[in-house]
Amino acid sequence: MMRRLLITGAAGEIGSVLRLPLREVAHSLRLNDIRALTQEHPCEEIFTADLHDPDVALAATREVDCIVHMAGVPRENAWEPILRNNIETVYTLFEAARLNGVRRIVFASSNHVTGFYRSDHTVDSTVPVRPDSRYGVSKVFGEALARLYADKHGMEMACLRIGSFRQRPQNVRELATWISPRDLTNLVRCCVSAAQFDFLVIYAVSANRRNLWADRDRDVVGWQPQDDAEQFAADLERLGPSTTDRFHGGQNCVRELTRDPTTIQP
Repeated sequence: MMRRLLITGAAGEIGSVLRLPLREVAHSLRLNDIRALTQEHPCEEIFTADLHDPDVALAATREVDCIVHMAGVPRENAWEPILRNNIETVYTLFEAARLNGVRRIVFASSNHVTGFYRSDHTVDSTVPVRPDSRYGVSKVFGEALARLYADKHGMEMACLRIGSFRQRPQNVRELATWISPRDLTNLVRCCVSAAQFDFLVIYAVSANRRNLWADRDRDVVGWQPQDDAEQFAADLERLGPSTTDRFHGGQNCVRELTRDPTTIQP
């Protein structure tokens, strides 16, 4: 077991789901968010603070073995909050982790780093990035920074390109992109507990038969997703297809679009 595990964004959509199961992989959980949290177990330590401040980030990462970084702006937004929370704070956190000798970081990236590929194409982590939004660009930055810290400083970095995290998929696109809470929780546990690795990019998607993302690194951490969105297909297909289903990134691709989407190259 890890000595101490830091979860950032512990009050968020994903962080709050991870909190209970990750108690099983660490003697101590340090839970960070800018929102108030309540200690629910003796192994938990609450750390309410903004990690944008380098001194705060140093304090948060002190005596930590692994970080599960889920904090940040979770979807498309204006540039200013994305720059502050998804770019500047990621650098501040990674650098603080390096200075404190943190061995491993599990980073919440996104499927939106490759969102502008067409949905009739399967992609994997080896294709060039094609972000579909400012949010997607921020996750490209996070992955690139993780690669730098793995190569330059020997830190173990797992970047999870998270799909549509829901209790159940909400539209036809998500029959391909959905990841269940159970599958994402198991993936994070595998990344925290795995033997030594260097740099990984894993598409965090359930075992959907319509999956558009091929994965090369999941076997490194021993993760096998269990759930399939197809069980919800009959209800969702009654809604009919959407023009946003043309691309992997869905709605992010057509938001603020100023060109004919049919002219975008595959």
